[in-house]
Amino acid sequence: QVQLVESGGGLVQAGGSLRLSCAASGRTFRTYTMGWFRQAPGREREFVSAIRWSGTSTYYADSVKGRFTISSDGAKNTVSLQMSSLKPEDTAVYYCAARPGTAAQPMDARSYDYWGQGTQVTVSS
Repeated sequence: QVQLVESGGGLVQAGGSLRLSCAASGRTFRTYTMGWFRQAPGREREFVSAIRWSGTSTYYADSVKGRFTISSDGAKNTVSLQMSSLKPEDTAVYYCAARPGTAAQPMDARSYDYWGQGTQVTVSS
C-alpha cells in the first residue's frame, strides 16, 4: 500500500520561502515519477512540478519556474519542493502524487495513481 504524507505547509509573507516534503512508503520508489500539484479554492487542480525519482528529469509549470525546485532523497524516501519568492497566487493546498515508471504526461494529474492528503500553503500580501 503506497502512502504519501506531505508536510511543511504554512503561512508565509510574499517573497518568503517554504519547503514542502512528501514522505513515501509502501514501495521501492526508485523507478517512480513523483509530482506536486496544487489546488486553490474554486479552481482546478494544477500541475506544479515533477521528478523522476532518480532525479534525471525534472518538470516545472511556467508559473513556478525559477522559483521552485524539486528534489528527491532516495535514502529517506522523500521528495521535496523548495519554494522561494512566494506570491499570494501560490496560495493553495499542495498535493504530492506518485506513479510507477515514466509518466508520458507528467504534468497531467491523470497520470498519477497515488495521492497524499495535501498541505496548505498560504502566502499573504
